[in-house]
Amino acid sequence: MKKILLSAAALLATAAALAQTSTATHTVRVLTPEAAQRAVNAAMAECRRQGFQVAVAVVDRSGVTQALLRDRFAGAHTPTVAADKAWTAVSFRTSTTDLARATQAGQPSSGLRSVPRFTGVGGGLNFEAGGSIVGGIGVSGAPSGDADDSCAKAGIAALRDDLEL
Repeated sequence: MKKILLSAAALLATAAALAQTSTATHTVRVLTPEAAQRAVNAAMAECRRQGFQVAVAVVDRSGVTQALLRDRFAGAHTPTVAADKAWTAVSFRTSTTDLARATQAGQPSSGLRSVPRFTGVGGGLNFEAGGSIVGGIGVSGAPSGDADDSCAKAGIAALRDDLEL
């Protein structure tokens, strides 16, 4: 009888655990358009402070552009490249600077460079809140990926207090 009761208790515990984990929906965090715009403005301000004309894009966790701003003398290509850097960071869940190294010719991940929109050069970073990626930021137009990264970090810093890190 004791074995039957223990088995029944184990079965009920397993059923309860499955019921809690097999829901039909999942709650996610998303950046607001206002937060995306604040990040774009902060990144743009940092690039201007450094003397760079750039474009800055923020994408949501799915890679869809939420905010985009191109400075008046930034190149015509910079809005697309900035959005693609943000998309790349979110899609591959890592910074584009790290991806630039990991996808160089001869590396096992070099084939990723043939993925449409993949942009393996610095300037794309992720926003994280509570351990989850909630969006990405991309900067294009500074003279190097490192300079683009520094501006993108300023965009992230502008939201740091509002994101649950």
